[in-house]
Amino acid sequence: MNIFTRIFKIGQAEAHDAISKLEDPIKVTEQGIRDLKVDLEKALQSLAEVKAQQIRSSRELTAYQKRATDYEQKAVLLLKRAESGELEMTEADRLASEALRRKEHADKDAALHQREARRYDASVQQLENTVDTLKANITTWENELRTLKSRMKVSKATKTINKQLAGVDSSSTVAMLERMKAKVEEEEALAESYGEIANQPTTVDAEIERALDTGSNPSADERLLELKKRLGLPQANSNE
Repeated sequence: MNIFTRIFKIGQAEAHDAISKLEDPIKVTEQGIRDLKVDLEKALQSLAEVKAQQIRSSRELTAYQKRATDYEQKAVLLLKRAESGELEMTEADRLASEALRRKEHADKDAALHQREARRYDASVQQLENTVDTLKANITTWENELRTLKSRMKVSKATKTINKQLAGVDSSSTVAMLERMKAKVEEEEALAESYGEIANQPTTVDAEIERALDTGSNPSADERLLELKKRLGLPQANSNE
């Protein structure tokens, strides 16, 4: 094998591999059914043609058989007329012999058409079997096509779900959610930062007031003494 033939074979194999990967089971099955229907149409046409030949041959067979019978009957009738004196025996023998020769030819033609009729019968039977097989195959594959369509729908839906569960198609979604989470955390940190800034004194005067504001919030002991004073309760000795 030379290099060019080898390259061609490799390219052909790769082309077939590419085609097989692109094949859609539904489309291939539909095309197969169309092909079967074309074959069925051709088989029906052939069957019709062979049946026509069968009918013609059968009619011719019947005609030759009838002709042979007629010639035999005529030969018998000629001999009877000669016997009864209605016809010269010599003439009757001549005509009867001619009738029998014609009967013999008719018998041969009938035998020929008998053989043809048998061949046509066999061809018709074979074509009818082919037609029945094609019809059965078409019905079977049409049912299979409906099943395949349903199975394809289920398999595609299952494939999608399984891919999602396996995380094959969810990587982009997860990445998006992670970005949103980071964005929210960034916004929260920014809000907290602004809050801290807001609580910081913004002027020197505010800083001075804050430094001097030490007695504005009494302690719990001071609040307790104030409450006892209002209620007239004795207050604890400060030396205790």
